[in-house]
Amino acid sequence: MKKIIVLLCFMVFAVSTASAEYFFAADSDVIGKVQHYSVKKGESLIEIARKFGLGYNEIVGANPGVDPFVPPVGLEARIPAEWVIPDVPARKGIVINVSEMRLYYFLQKGTNLVTTFPIGVGDEGKETPVGEFRIIQKIVNPSWTVPKSIREEKPELPPVVPAGPDNPLGTHALRLSVPSVLIHGTNRPWAVGRRATHGCLRLYPEDIPRLFLLVNTGEKVTIVRQPVKVGVRRNRVFVEVHDDGATNYLKGAVKALGRKNLLGMIDRQKLVQALNEKSGVPVDITSEIQDGEEATGGSGNVPDLL
Repeated sequence: MKKIIVLLCFMVFAVSTASAEYFFAADSDVIGKVQHYSVKKGESLIEIARKFGLGYNEIVGANPGVDPFVPPVGLEARIPAEWVIPDVPARKGIVINVSEMRLYYFLQKGTNLVTTFPIGVGDEGKETPVGEFRIIQKIVNPSWTVPKSIREEKPELPPVVPAGPDNPLGTHALRLSVPSVLIHGTNRPWAVGRRATHGCLRLYPEDIPRLFLLVNTGEKVTIVRQPVKVGVRRNRVFVEVHDDGATNYLKGAVKALGRKNLLGMIDRQKLVQALNEKSGVPVDITSEIQDGEEATGGSGNVPDLL
């Protein structure tokens, strides 16, 4: 009953906040919808991203060539509020894709609902670990015990930072079953959608209490690195590509498509273009070749693509 009440409150709040939306994930691998927004005087893409529940990486990737700090007034900015669900064995609990810097939470079995939040992840050399973990502790108003490695970088920091506006953990934290890794809030919201942590996962201040209310101690947390995701919506194939420094995006795409038996449905030229652009937005790569028509480079298979 408590879970139902929380869900109802959450869905009411979602009316005004894009990052709090729920999506049905039973019959589709693709959720949400790309939108457009006219930039107002004095607005930055960073502010617009937060308004729509997006991270810095997402808004910049979807609007190439636009100054994220001083975009042109009147620009119809692309709002990439559409995502391919990460490929995991079970859509359960929290799923995090560090490549796209986004967290997905699947409600308890039987609801087929998912909500999603942008996150900050570990910086180069301090990468967020991948694997399967559990939530072992929920903390309200956490204090921060500064790790030795961080104190060596910033000796001016005290051994413990108490709860409050100067605490980088924000108002809530979820401790994972891996040493020193937390899902937490932040006092630096501009760092969401960036590689800026020492391995922890950072949410906007307004997002962490929502997630905190939904999850339970013991719930599963799956962290993956998937720079290329593929999925199907209404018999159309989509690919979503993130520029995270991967070595071979094409090979990753072919493997992902092969796992879902989608290679025979795609236009390889559309795929290659999406891989080159790396916009972070789902792209329709479905072949338009119909049965009986002569293929002219549209549909692809493994030998053709590799």
